[in-house]
Amino acid sequence: MRDQLTRAAALAAVLLTAAAATASATNGTTVVPSTAFDAAAPAGAAVPRAAASGQPALAQTTAVQPAFAQTTGAQRAPGQAGSLHAASVRAASGARSHEVVTWGASADRLGAGTPDRAYRLVVHTSVAGSDARIRLTNAFGDRPLTLDSVWAGVQGSGAALRPGTNRRLTFGGATSVSVPAGRTVLSDPLPGRLPAGTDLVVSLHSPDAAGPATGHGMAMQTSCTTQGDHTAEEGAGHWTSTTGSWFYLDSVSVRTAPRTAAVVALGDSITDGWHSSTDLNRRWPDYLARRLGQAHAGVQGVANEGISGNKVLADGAGQSARNRLDRDVLSQPGVRTVFLFEGVNDIKAHTGVTAADMIAGYREIAARAHAAGKCVVGATVGPFKGWGEWDQAAESVRQEVNAFLRDSGDFDAVTDFDRVLRSPYDAERILPFLDGGDHLHPNDKGMQAMADAVDLTALDCTGGPNSAH
Repeated sequence: MRDQLTRAAALAAVLLTAAAATASATNGTTVVPSTAFDAAAPAGAAVPRAAASGQPALAQTTAVQPAFAQTTGAQRAPGQAGSLHAASVRAASGARSHEVVTWGASADRLGAGTPDRAYRLVVHTSVAGSDARIRLTNAFGDRPLTLDSVWAGVQGSGAALRPGTNRRLTFGGATSVSVPAGRTVLSDPLPGRLPAGTDLVVSLHSPDAAGPATGHGMAMQTSCTTQGDHTAEEGAGHWTSTTGSWFYLDSVSVRTAPRTAAVVALGDSITDGWHSSTDLNRRWPDYLARRLGQAHAGVQGVANEGISGNKVLADGAGQSARNRLDRDVLSQPGVRTVFLFEGVNDIKAHTGVTAADMIAGYREIAARAHAAGKCVVGATVGPFKGWGEWDQAAESVRQEVNAFLRDSGDFDAVTDFDRVLRSPYDAERILPFLDGGDHLHPNDKGMQAMADAVDLTALDCTGGPNSAH
């Protein structure tokens, strides 16, 4: 069997070399093997003939094998280059890969869409892999969204991209896609390797955006906007306006080893990173991703699905954790574990929510995640005395909720963020050294302390979820 795999790898390598030589001879393009994302085809590479009409591709609503993105400037039949690349990877590794989310952000309403606007969105990857795909979202739209130009590259400085990295994404072989109202759509795979910790830049343009826009409001990351389609450009010249939100971009996934999986952090503004340093990736899930990568853990992908102001039970700042669980968490590829850290917004709002109400909500989320085959790690609600809405009644509910979280057995593991963050001199307050200044949200040091408290073996969850026992 090993000899057969060796021969297959050698054959695939020969085919790749021959294809590269043909492309170089026909159009003068130098072909670089798909070993690094930033060493891939130059901007302006030809797209499949299927896209020549300029008509938007239909959103994929079923599991369809899409055409692979082109790896050179040569004109090829859709799927040829990607098939050779995939064959060489499979032959060389002797094992099948699978898709795992490497970045994610929860969807919410972002006001009205603007026609003929382009966005250059900066995101930070967690797990490394190949054949990156992006997921676009029109979850809160009331009409189809047309995106006629979508590119992905590696950030150089600010809005400028690293030269030679910007590459056009396709959708079912076409360069334009229509995302139906209330739906998401996946791009075709983009051949090449995307390293962990990459500042990936997705540039997209809509000629006719209108009605409610979908995206993520509090990115804690500076992205750029412009009028007109400048998505193919690697320079920053036209990208003169900035935004602190991610528009229409839902997640990024890669193909990686079968044993590698992801964790999704389902949370509120603390998970979203409020009071961490903008543009430095110091949210607690970012610190966690770096720990997982350094430990070479089985779980390495991290998707941050926090929404500022979010609640477990009630819609408001985004749909509640219960109502967005399927879309933001369970639909992401390669997820092994759900990390549930919410509740302070329910408690401090003084809407009459009781500890029993909260417990029922936690149990519902855990049961649904278990039914989907995921493990669930729960986290205790941190201290917030000194925040304007704190009072002793809210504190009593928090203490009762935390007692349940620690001892109920409904979760596969529990991380005690309350104990990590609280002051030894007043257990109802966050330790000043970790306080971002408002007595609720941790600063960078607090975010790192939270990530350091997570048991990495619990995220791996090798024994399977509770429902499997």
